[in-house]
Amino acid sequence: MTKVQIKVNDNGSLRITGDVELLDGEGNVYTTKPSFSLCRCGLSKNKPFCDGSHKGNFESQVRVPEGE
Repeated sequence: MTKVQIKVNDNGSLRITGDVELLDGEGNVYTTKPSFSLCRCGLSKNKPFCDGSHKGNFESQVRVPEGE
């Protein structure tokens, strides 16, 4: 089985790559592609997916702490 990859993009979305099933709070399945981006800033008009609204309006550069 291939690992699913979730990349925390600088100043942007969470990029999901791999075979995953995305569900809403009631368990309904979203239609996704093999690679898609989830909104992290809360500004997208297409939540939970990213629509690029974060550009210039969201700053976050998360890094793995040293030693992990």
